Amino acid sequence: MSPSDANRRAANTGAARGLRDDLARTVEHLRAFRAESSDPGRLYRLMASDALDQVASTIDLVGALFVDVGGGPGYVTEEAANRGAECITIDRHPSELHLHGRRPASALIADGARLPLPGERVDIVHCANVLEHSPAPFEILDELVRIIRPGGIAYVSLTNWLSPWGGHETSPWHYLGGEWAARRYARRHGHEAKNRYGQSLFRLSVGDVVRWTRARTDVDVVDLSPRYLPRLARFVVTVPAIREVACWNLRLVMRRRS
Repeated sequence: MSPSDANRRAANTGAARGLRDDLARTVEHLRAFRAESSDPGRLYRLMASDALDQVASTIDLVGALFVDVGGGPGYVTEEAANRGAECITIDRHPSELHLHGRRPASALIADGARLPLPGERVDIVHCANVLEHSPAPFEILDELVRIIRPGGIAYVSLTNWLSPWGGHETSPWHYLGGEWAARRYARRHGHEAKNRYGQSLFRLSVGDVVRWTRARTDVDVVDLSPRYLPRLARFVVTVPAIREVACWNLRLVMRRRS
């Protein structure tokens, strides 16, 4: 076998292994989502590890100032601290900081759209599945960019409204209207959904976020892709309309320009 044939074979083997790993990752997340109500720690630790694996491929976590906006009981900051970062969890709701009988080691109560932190000081900011719960998602994105230093990283994910999970626990009935889905949930369960349309759950699209990134001149997009799908599905984000349904959780990784 010639050296070129050997290199080609090695490349094909590596690509096949990468695809298998990608598919296994997707399946692992889907299984964890199914067990969320009975074993939430399994899902949230998996999500934290997955996010930090990508962050660590872009910037060193050791000694980094790491802030998790909307971080609840601190699964992400716990994992980041285990990897050597100095961590702060921020959440608007005190009750979220004590979910699952946990609480973060270091926490602040604050609105993500008005973070009590100086500008350009944070190495890494993480904000997962928060934007769709705010009536001002782009103010939050602006704040994330404001606090990271030049060369720093912002990792953001969100559930877009028109995806199959856009209505959260009211899905897929949100396709018939957010208010209707909320009323249906209340009738069936005897109480309102935690994520109440128009109060704690809002319409947000992939296209909205793409347009926001294009309007920024102070960040470079490192990654914009479906968070839980294999890398082969990255192209979905570039296709209007289709991306709103197929990309059921969007991942955005940005680096602050120097």
